[in-house]
Amino acid sequence: MKFLLFTLLSALVVVFLNIVAPYWVVMIAVTALAALIRPTVWGGFLGGGLGMGLVWLGQTLYISAVTSSTLPDKMGALMGLGSGLSLMLLTAVLGFILGGCSGLLGVMFRNLIQKKPTDVYLG
Repeated sequence: MKFLLFTLLSALVVVFLNIVAPYWVVMIAVTALAALIRPTVWGGFLGGGLGMGLVWLGQTLYISAVTSSTLPDKMGALMGLGSGLSLMLLTAVLGFILGGCSGLLGVMFRNLIQKKPTDVYLG
């Protein structure tokens, strides 16, 4: 349940924050969100990665469809990727990696500062 909540909330944060802020501010927001929601380690990585990667893929597809520009194809050819679709997929993979690392950082930071009982017999 936390995984789905974190994935949806991170996607919403990316959608609304990408409009007004650079990518590193979005990464900080996903990190803070992961620290607040407290998913598992893999849930934080995959939730943040899916949230940011799918939104970045959706935004590139939307912008390309609305503007009907040939710029993605030209940039893909210039970078040696072939078509604009491969450039869009590369953007989605980059978003997945950045979002996943942000979610993982939030979970690890929360685990670092969370107080653990030291004087309790756990035997």
